[in-house]
Amino acid sequence: MTHQPDFTLGRRVMAMIEDLAQHTDEMGRLTRLYLSPAHRAAADTTLSLMREAGLRAHIDALGSVVGRLDSADPEAPALLIGSHIDSVVDAGRYDGTLGVVLGIVVAEALKAQGITPSCPIEIVAFGDEENVRFPTNLSTSYALAGRFDPAWLEGKDAEGVSLRDALIAFGGDPLGISALARDPARYRGYLEVHIEQGPQLEARNLPVGIVSAINGITRARARVIGEAGHAGTVPMTMRRDALAALAEMIGIVERASSTRTDTVATVGVAQVQPGAINVIPARVDFTLDARSPDDAVRHAMVQDIVTECEAAARRRGVSFAIEPFMESPATPMHRDLMMQLEMAVKGLGIEPLHLASGAGHDAVAMANLCPAAMLFVRCKGGVSHNPAESITLEDADIAARVLLDAVKRIAA
Repeated sequence: MTHQPDFTLGRRVMAMIEDLAQHTDEMGRLTRLYLSPAHRAAADTTLSLMREAGLRAHIDALGSVVGRLDSADPEAPALLIGSHIDSVVDAGRYDGTLGVVLGIVVAEALKAQGITPSCPIEIVAFGDEENVRFPTNLSTSYALAGRFDPAWLEGKDAEGVSLRDALIAFGGDPLGISALARDPARYRGYLEVHIEQGPQLEARNLPVGIVSAINGITRARARVIGEAGHAGTVPMTMRRDALAALAEMIGIVERASSTRTDTVATVGVAQVQPGAINVIPARVDFTLDARSPDDAVRHAMVQDIVTECEAAARRRGVSFAIEPFMESPATPMHRDLMMQLEMAVKGLGIEPLHLASGAGHDAVAMANLCPAAMLFVRCKGGVSHNPAESITLEDADIAARVLLDAVKRIAA
């Protein structure tokens, strides 16, 4: 008789995800922004889950939840496993959270199997990966890598609340941030499991894949200023229409990204002033998000976009200004750790697929501390940042078994 898996690990993963999905700042949909009341509740729940799994756990000065599993050799460089528990607005329940609970489930499994790892294992639930509330960039994970930017503390959310004040209200400690920086000599690697947020695994009918690199990202705020006028009386040839100029610029963005390999660029926000049906738009504030696995290609693409937008502005008699506010480098994953994940995937009889990540992750920051690698898990339709986000019990179980095997290999 063929043995049928009972999906014990997968069921535990799904149960924990359900627990954490209850914590939201908005009734009827999942929204859990950094340092919000829902983030605090989720952090407390994560803390309890870690302690129940036998980890020594605490919430650090920036709101990350950190648990540590003791080892046979307490002085051996530790293995880190992590992801994030903050979300976008109206989010799905797996983005980030999946990687956190998988780390806890692996710790439980090691304990259940009577295995004491040769090195300490730390599990971290970061709080500021999405960077939705404040103008930051992976602030909680960069803090562990010793690269927290103190200017982030003065950044404000849409309500005018500074990160500093929100952190204090959360129960954190701005003065304790510098002490969060880890010693690279004390860590042997960082592993992160995440839903793919794309369609490649599903297209190949594969439950998991190994991340080869994470795209570099440029983000910028831009504005076009023209002149308001009556929509019925100003001739088309005499207009300085800021929104019409932006429409041409969006075309420039699309051409610059679609004519290069593996590049994408998006205008995701456009705010029109004065915003009346019978008034020619006088000003548009908008955003640019540009990504590529090759930094040189990304920088060249952004420069081409800026040059062509400036030319379009001159032709239309409007002004154009752009201000980059985030630069995240392309980050290749560590070959040795990738090999450990690949061996674990092959051990389950699964074809190991290597694929790049178009989205940013905490692994980008952690790669500044120690070697880093990521495992992707298939998600239905490639949908993410959306309530329709979905994975199967079977895939959750496979991801848990892959991570468990890789951890055993690394911490053997």
